[in-house]
Amino acid sequence: MIMPTKHTTLEQSLLGFGSYLLGSLGEEGKNIDELWNNYQKDFSAKKYRAKQNFDNLVMTLLFLFSVNAIYMNDGVIKRCV
Repeated sequence: MIMPTKHTTLEQSLLGFGSYLLGSLGEEGKNIDELWNNYQKDFSAKKYRAKQNFDNLVMTLLFLFSVNAIYMNDGVIKRCV
């Protein structure tokens, strides 16, 4: 589920979802509620085709944190430079 496989597309994997989340963070960063709301809007508008749940969002953020792609400061999630 972390990596795409024969039966899991990139968008369905946590790696692909992480790429989407990194792109939606922007320069100023966002809190977890803003990330979730942006994803739901993009999914409804068919800008992101894979259905994810909130647990996958948390697991993806944990994955991104563990590879030093993001950090949190006062509840705001930001990309590492």
